[in-house]
Amino acid sequence: MRITIYFITFIGIILLCITGCSNATKDEVQNIEGQNIEGQKIEVQKRVGDENKYEVFKDITNDEDVEKVKEIIDMMDWENAKVEMVRPPDYRFSFLTPKAKGLVYSLWISPNSTVEIIIYGEHKYSQLDKSKSTELIEILSKE
Repeated sequence: MRITIYFITFIGIILLCITGCSNATKDEVQNIEGQNIEGQKIEVQKRVGDENKYEVFKDITNDEDVEKVKEIIDMMDWENAKVEMVRPPDYRFSFLTPKAKGLVYSLWISPNSTVEIIIYGEHKYSQLDKSKSTELIEILSKE
């Protein structure tokens, strides 16, 4: 009988530990699902010169701007494609949460002012129309 009580107590403690470690907080779940952008920012890197070198251009912390960029990215039609561009991206950006760094988006601005984006490492490609391109460029490049 004494062994059974210890065994049940031991199993109960293990279950509490597993449950406590595996449950994300409400804020973490919302950030993962993209429903809550509070606390997120976008790190924008700009190409330096003609080479494949980048420096942090700015961090976008305004919730409205972060949400707008997220909306534009979410509405894009992504194609699975391995694309090679003739030059390095003009900008790179990623959504940063308080706990993790997000996907890296590489962005090219074409001569007709439309934007082409590749998700680094995922072989996803998309192109925006001119109005959405202008909107995205304005948010990412304004100082």
